[in-house]
Amino acid sequence: MGFFDSLANSNFLMGLLIAVSIAAVIFTIGSQFSDRSQMKGRIKRVALEREKMRALEMDRLKTREENIGKNKRSIRGKQNKDFVKNIVSKLSLREAFLDDKTFMSLQQAGYRSPGHLTTYLFLRLAVPISLFVLVFIYLNFTAMAGRPLYLIFLYSFGIGIAGAYLPVLLLKNKIIKRRKEIKKSWPDCLDLLLLCVESGMSIEEAFKRVAKEMMEHSTELSEELMLTNAELSFLEKRSDAYRNLGERTGLDGVKAVAMALIQSDKYGTSVGQSLRIMSEEGREERMMEAEKKAASLPPKLTVPLIVFFLPVLFIVVMAPAMIEIFGSGGAMSGG
Repeated sequence: MGFFDSLANSNFLMGLLIAVSIAAVIFTIGSQFSDRSQMKGRIKRVALEREKMRALEMDRLKTREENIGKNKRSIRGKQNKDFVKNIVSKLSLREAFLDDKTFMSLQQAGYRSPGHLTTYLFLRLAVPISLFVLVFIYLNFTAMAGRPLYLIFLYSFGIGIAGAYLPVLLLKNKIIKRRKEIKKSWPDCLDLLLLCVESGMSIEEAFKRVAKEMMEHSTELSEELMLTNAELSFLEKRSDAYRNLGERTGLDGVKAVAMALIQSDKYGTSVGQSLRIMSEEGREERMMEAEKKAASLPPKLTVPLIVFFLPVLFIVVMAPAMIEIFGSGGAMSGG
């Protein structure tokens, strides 16, 4: 009863409240000092990390400048680039050869800088002229020496006109090879994207992580993912970044995934579910391509079998009989 009597005493309650208030004040002041010390520690760690990143970036830039200075930054290289630019600008080659598909074709081939465009336009002019001159000299002095000059000119002019399409053919060949490399690694990329998204990563972090993982397997696909990640950061609409990824690769599978990501971003559907469906379709498409190659193998083996295996088989089967026939014939003629 003494405890309850003390609770009813006003002096006891007043002292208890004062003690609690003092403890709260001391705790509040102490927590402020501890927060400040923790904040100072965090600021110090951030400053150290910033200094480390700055030092690493300075070392990287210094190494890059040294490599450029050793390998690429020569006076002759600058003069050649300036010469090519002057030729392209003075002859208005942009108006002559440039169209809407040229930029996209160069991007699909992996050439994105303005210097690549200038070089491509210069080659569209330089290759046919060079071929015309070389073929004319060759035919005039060696193969068609003594023939009429107009005939040599016509042959040389025809080969020069055909050479005008040589840069276009080389560019298309580069696009085809690059698409094959990207298409071969795209199903694995989808699986990695699905794992990253379902583990809780954002789509930007997923692209960044998968780009690092795919660097050893497919450099082309890793570059496209890095570029898409950068476009997701600075473009106003995320859908433009996904759409650009599909256009740069030119693959139906990548375009389908890009459209699925655009719809997920627009309507708020699950990105993981969309990636899972696309990943399953990619694996099924890979299996169908493997079955198609296996089905086309017997017709392809028909000609080698006829040309190489059947003659040897006939020789092996008929050689003993032929030897016996000729041997018996020789014995009878000798008798």
